Amino acid sequence: MAQFRRTLSPAYHDRQYPNGAGAVFSVSSPSHKFSSSNAKYTSPFPALAAQVAALRKFLAGVFVRRYGRKGQWRKAVFRCLLFFFVGFMLGMFPFGHHVVVDDVRPSDMSFEIKPPHANAQLLRENHVLKNRVGGEERSGVVEAAVGGGRESGFIVDPVSLSVANHRSVAERFDFVPRKQLIVVTPTYNRAFQAYFLNRLGQLLRLVPPPVLWIVVEMKAASMETAEVLRKTGVMYRHLVCDKNSTDLKDRGVHQRNTALEHIERHRLDGIVYFADDDNVYSLELFDTLRDISRFGTWPVAMLAPSKNKAILEGPVCNASQVIGWHTNEKSKRLRRFHVDMSGFAFNSTILWDPKRWRRPTTNPIRQLDTVKEGFQETTFIEQLVEDENQMEGSPVGCSKVLNWHLHLDAHNIAYPKDWLLQKNLDAVVPVN
Repeated sequence: MAQFRRTLSPAYHDRQYPNGAGAVFSVSSPSHKFSSSNAKYTSPFPALAAQVAALRKFLAGVFVRRYGRKGQWRKAVFRCLLFFFVGFMLGMFPFGHHVVVDDVRPSDMSFEIKPPHANAQLLRENHVLKNRVGGEERSGVVEAAVGGGRESGFIVDPVSLSVANHRSVAERFDFVPRKQLIVVTPTYNRAFQAYFLNRLGQLLRLVPPPVLWIVVEMKAASMETAEVLRKTGVMYRHLVCDKNSTDLKDRGVHQRNTALEHIERHRLDGIVYFADDDNVYSLELFDTLRDISRFGTWPVAMLAPSKNKAILEGPVCNASQVIGWHTNEKSKRLRRFHVDMSGFAFNSTILWDPKRWRRPTTNPIRQLDTVKEGFQETTFIEQLVEDENQMEGSPVGCSKVLNWHLHLDAHNIAYPKDWLLQKNLDAVVPVN
């Protein structure tokens, strides 16, 4: 027997059916019953009531409406998106009372425990504790008994977690970088070579950086010299002069010229100073070198060839202006500038930037090996400056001797291989 079933959906509209003599009855859903029960009440705001009814109908359709199996995933996705949107809107527009703090920086946040105030006073008579905080006075009664009736007051300040607007004034740093010192040292294999290089290297370690030590050897760079340079801890460059020269005078000239070529080729910027390894230098000398702008000079004390007297050679200054020269040797009175090789320093840019110093010629500046001994210094200085007006006396007044030129070489004595003695010394000192 066939059966017919008719499903009434709550979504269908109410239908009217005639009943007898024209009576009409309706079949409606629960939602319609709710609306019909409230139909007797007339809202004073019809527009607002219509919007509320529309919202209620929409929510009822979302949460009450039944879906088939195929539409369940749509329902879940739709609800997730709806809740996400509602939460996002609530987060973007928070409701309720909130405090707006303008111009708060991370550095303004201070979490500090305030120490007890120094102006807190305990009045024994009235037992009143007065504490002034921020210009306001607070009073309270403090009573405490300890031991045999002695009274003591305890001040405990709370931990303040506050946002303080500390406007710190930016500190000013007038940082001026130090000039680089380019120390040129010619050296060769001899008995005191290791001693001289170690002594000079230990002195350069005490000079504030930047310091570049250019050490020049003849023909080949020895492993012993390289080891000494590495152990000093000073930034250095180990160069080799390939000139063939057996004369001691010409050898030093060629070695310094090799260093000058290296400075000019690589455009090294700094103050160039010729520091022979057998001289004695004070630390103050290297401090004054950085004050030189173009060319600086100072007096040098040295031993005479006879080693029976000391000779002072260098400038005579009025403040920092060179007005004359110290000299004691008649054979050198014909020189234009009476300066020792270790008694002057100059700016390295003179070598490779002639336009800056308005040099009349662009010829390379080198020491000459064609002049007599003792005239290498003056002929070289004549290529750097025109006269004493372009010189700077150092220190002020040229009143200090900052380095000494001593003749301490042991001639005709070759240093042993690898600077090591294979046998013990022949000298034997008996023990009494």
